[in-house]
Amino acid sequence: MGTNGPPRREPLTDGPHLGVGCGWLLRRCCHLGVGTADCGPRRLRSGAAPAWPSFHEEVYFKNLSKQKQKEVMEKNGNNHRLRVCVATCNRADYSKLAPIMFGIKAEPQFFELDVIVLGSHLIDDYGNTYRMIEQDDFDIHTRLHTIVRGEDEAAMVESVGLALVKLPDVLNRLKPDIMIVHGDRFDALALATSAALMNIRILHIEGGEVSGTIDDSIRHAITKLAHYHVCCTRSAEQHLIAMCEDHDRILLAGCPSYDKLLSAKNKDYMSIICMWLGEDVKTRDYIVALQHPVTTDIKHSIKMFELTLDALISFNKRTLVLFPNVDAGSKEMVRVMRKKGIEHHPNFRAVKHVPFDQFIQLVAHAGCMIGNSSCGVREVGAFGTPVINLGTRQTGRETGENVLHVRDADTQDKILHALQLQFGKQYPCSKIYGDGNAVPRILKFLKSIDLNEPLQKKFCFPPVKDNISQDIDHILETQSALAVDLGGTNLRVAIVSMKGEIVKKYTQLNPKTYEDRLELILKMCVEAASEAVTVNCRILGVGISTGGRVNPREGIVLHSTKLIQEWSSVDLRTPISDALHLPVWVDNDGNCAALAERKFGHGKGIENFVTLITGTGIGGGIVHQHELIHGSSFCAAELGHIVVSLDGPECLCGSQGCIEAYASGIALQREAKRLHDEDLLLVEGMSMKKEEVVSAAHLIQAAKLGNTKADSILRTAGTALGLGVVNILHTVNPSLVILSGVLASHYVNAVKEVINRQALSSVKTVDVVVSNLADPALLGAASLVLDYTTRRIY
Repeated sequence: MGTNGPPRREPLTDGPHLGVGCGWLLRRCCHLGVGTADCGPRRLRSGAAPAWPSFHEEVYFKNLSKQKQKEVMEKNGNNHRLRVCVATCNRADYSKLAPIMFGIKAEPQFFELDVIVLGSHLIDDYGNTYRMIEQDDFDIHTRLHTIVRGEDEAAMVESVGLALVKLPDVLNRLKPDIMIVHGDRFDALALATSAALMNIRILHIEGGEVSGTIDDSIRHAITKLAHYHVCCTRSAEQHLIAMCEDHDRILLAGCPSYDKLLSAKNKDYMSIICMWLGEDVKTRDYIVALQHPVTTDIKHSIKMFELTLDALISFNKRTLVLFPNVDAGSKEMVRVMRKKGIEHHPNFRAVKHVPFDQFIQLVAHAGCMIGNSSCGVREVGAFGTPVINLGTRQTGRETGENVLHVRDADTQDKILHALQLQFGKQYPCSKIYGDGNAVPRILKFLKSIDLNEPLQKKFCFPPVKDNISQDIDHILETQSALAVDLGGTNLRVAIVSMKGEIVKKYTQLNPKTYEDRLELILKMCVEAASEAVTVNCRILGVGISTGGRVNPREGIVLHSTKLIQEWSSVDLRTPISDALHLPVWVDNDGNCAALAERKFGHGKGIENFVTLITGTGIGGGIVHQHELIHGSSFCAAELGHIVVSLDGPECLCGSQGCIEAYASGIALQREAKRLHDEDLLLVEGMSMKKEEVVSAAHLIQAAKLGNTKADSILRTAGTALGLGVVNILHTVNPSLVILSGVLASHYVNAVKEVINRQALSSVKTVDVVVSNLADPALLGAASLVLDYTTRRIY
């Protein structure tokens, strides 16, 4: 807890550590003689259910809750009932708020309930869903018509403004002690803003979650206005803590709707299915579709809805389609439904609203649910019903294995294929969002609220170091990285600036033994770090590029190439970090070349591309969706060892016919020596000194001067490289191929010719370019450091 937070309060209820600092809980448990093994926070796998309370925790918190309630009631005044205002805006939030409202109503000795209804509840086009609140026997204190029709972005803003105009009068009359606000709708933002400005305490339900579109921004904005938080998952709790919310005011309770969901499936359901879908429908043989507009990309979401309806028509199963919510774009979605005749199609039932109790039964026994509603990724998991989540509206939500994501739902065939994969399956039931005991926890949490505590909320900021940004020397420093290139011949170290400028470079021959090599790396790095001060560079870290297979997470070279002897299972990170007191990153030279292109070269801003290094060996790196691919055993992108001939020349890796055996500098040198030994290399215009070593450069020179045999070898090498590139295109389908290294310019035309001749027509349009980076190995090593320090995910 930050130093700026309020005095620590006692823990709240029987939830799983309930936002209480774990050190406090361990001390408490030790004092009571309770074992601590079950008391600490439990780490979760992604998608795993939260660790709900152990038996010891339940007993302890139950006793503590009674004591806490007694203390709070004494402070608040024994006869004072907590006046709770619950405001509901639409059918979705009412399904979460209703269980809490029933719980509050059942304890009149503690609570006084006022209900405000606003938003789409009061609109006929959306089912006049306020009636279900009346049917649940709740007295509605106030009805506020706050929706400005238009269903576009401007109408949403005007609706918020209208609610802000109307709410103050209502809240002045009610004078609630606390207002309960749910979720991430624009109506809820108006409620939270009004309550906060009128000094009314706010309890926010389902804060800390992550989804897509504008909802994230609204949800987090409400979090900052709210005084108390009820979250549904451990991840959401951690997000709230990371947002500097007071740990003691966060309750991990689970989703209130799960209290009803987990006891609902055994009820009579066939009559409900028949009522909404027809007498001839069987369980697991129909679809529930619920899709809303995406307010940040309305045009695309309408197109996606059209494709979804086309796919459902082709799939030819009975389908219940619910009308979208009131967000901008909903009117256009309804027009699409009517244009396709959905309301009159024999396979479809289009409805504005289904009561939540009945909706539970419908999704519990459906063959599949499709759309982009949070209900699909949250509540439906409780039944194991297959779900197809379309688009980005729920990106970031925790989901069970029953959810199949189609984030780029841009074709009817893609959606239809998802239906074929999911329809009729049965998955394990998921309890990610709750264990069925949320409401009791929330009620105890409400009873523990001390109205005498200061209303002004406090934020628990982490401790920060003294700000030195106004120091002129600090401002003038150039943020830089130390880049190390461990080559087969030379060892190079450079100071590289944030803009990719090589400020200073050092080169030494690479020693043959492990001890000498590591000693030289340390010596050169220390020298460069010292020199950085004189050239006004602030070193942020060290990046190392090396050949072979590397574990970048641990900074260990697992297996090196034959070019660098005695270099296996070597921890480079620890000794260099210890010596320089700087963070150290290590990666394969091919990956580093790809990183250099991504940050400084042709790959900047490109989502999917491949880099091929054509030098002493052949290597490369693959960038997919802006991120580098390492593979499960850090062996991805060993592009030089793609086999293009079963009986080709032997490669250094021990195989035959690899690209590297044809097109690497070593391979060309081998062929040049063979021609030279047969006296077939030198032609008119060429000369060699007696002691001069034959190299690939001599072969290239001979080919340029008309040596047909040398030219044939280069053509074969270019063809082999081209075939390898074709294999890459057919495997990862990049939009760009970058040839890097000293041989790149000699191969680029041959590679393009092979692609044009051998590749599938769908990938022939790929761009093949020669890198314009002077030193990709050093720039890539620097990128390892600079990408991290500029908060790029790596």
